[in-house]
Amino acid sequence: MSRIGRMPIAIPAGVTVEVAENNKVTVKGPKGTLERVLPGEMEIKVEGAEVHVSRPNDLKKMKSLHGLTRTLVNNMVTGVTKGFEKKLEVNGVGYRAAKAGKKLTLNLGYSHPVEMEDPEGIETVVEGQNVIIVKGIDKEKVGQFAAEIRDKRRPEPYKGKGIKYADETIRRKVGKTGKK
Repeated sequence: MSRIGRMPIAIPAGVTVEVAENNKVTVKGPKGTLERVLPGEMEIKVEGAEVHVSRPNDLKKMKSLHGLTRTLVNNMVTGVTKGFEKKLEVNGVGYRAAKAGKKLTLNLGYSHPVEMEDPEGIETVVEGQNVIIVKGIDKEKVGQFAAEIRDKRRPEPYKGKGIKYADETIRRKVGKTGKK
């Protein structure tokens, strides 16, 4: 059995989980509502204050879908209660981030400022001039938008300039040495 797939998901107070036909799961909570269609082969049951995911057989595909389905439902429950956030750091001389309304403006050493609009359901907060926090209830969207911001200027290995995740370590390289 999948160790992750076997574990029941506890439903906190104030959260409702509904499973419609074709495994369409709707999770409502204090922070909002998330909907997702999960693999039809998996059996999702709401029993009391817990959600159980079970698989029909032990084929390799079913085993891999089992843990995935359970994790997706768990992320939805976590999202509507606590929410998710990713922290990004902007490093480099003259590199800065600013926020105006729903627009995130990044100065990253290009000839023009890079402007990004917050997608629906995602909120960005700028702390100081070099810390960006991406918040939302959908883990996938938060991670995707954080990755898109990071892609505007990835950290380089010589000086460490660019946008990196707060928990990311950059492998540094030694630069050129002069001739004698």
